[in-house]
Amino acid sequence: MSVVEAVHPVAQTQVPPQIKAGYPHHRWTVAEYHKMGEMELLSEADRVELIEGEIFEMAPIGSPHGGEVNYFVRCFSALIAQDKIVLAVQNPVTLPDDSEPQPDIAVLRWRDDFYRKSHPLPEDILLIIEVADTTAHYDRDVKIPLYARHHIPEVWLVDLQQRRLESYRQPEQGEYHQVNFFSKGSVSPERLAGITIRLAELFPEQ
Repeated sequence: MSVVEAVHPVAQTQVPPQIKAGYPHHRWTVAEYHKMGEMELLSEADRVELIEGEIFEMAPIGSPHGGEVNYFVRCFSALIAQDKIVLAVQNPVTLPDDSEPQPDIAVLRWRDDFYRKSHPLPEDILLIIEVADTTAHYDRDVKIPLYARHHIPEVWLVDLQQRRLESYRQPEQGEYHQVNFFSKGSVSPERLAGITIRLAELFPEQ
């Protein structure tokens, strides 16, 4: 993810960062964000996400990033086949009332309608996985605290540059109280029995 803030198409005036902190500006709700799509101010071609009322552009997905996402899809395929989970790949999750991020993977509780009727809410989420190449600091400093504030039980950050998986668990009072770093061995999600991620497969020798 990039931290370049997308400007609303109607309001093109750029506010310098040193002024913006104390300058009145509108924060969008999820409902207003969806309305932009209905009015075609934003489209599915716009790679953006809503984070606490601000619209952020998302970086293009490179081959290593995409390959890791594909690897996780394979790892979770057994649970998908048994109708135990829904695996959402780069789809929105709604964090009321002013955030709608698009994590690389959201492992969701099984629902017969496959979330056609509504985007997943925090109580639907078992695990979120973010894959980062050049933007790990954004996921670590912005998105992971956001997930903690909404009590997402577990988040993994796959840092491609550091070749490590960061595991965040036990959200309390807006932060994760159990943080672990894995560069070898294996790791399993807390709420998904039977799933084991081997770091040698996640980060094969180059």
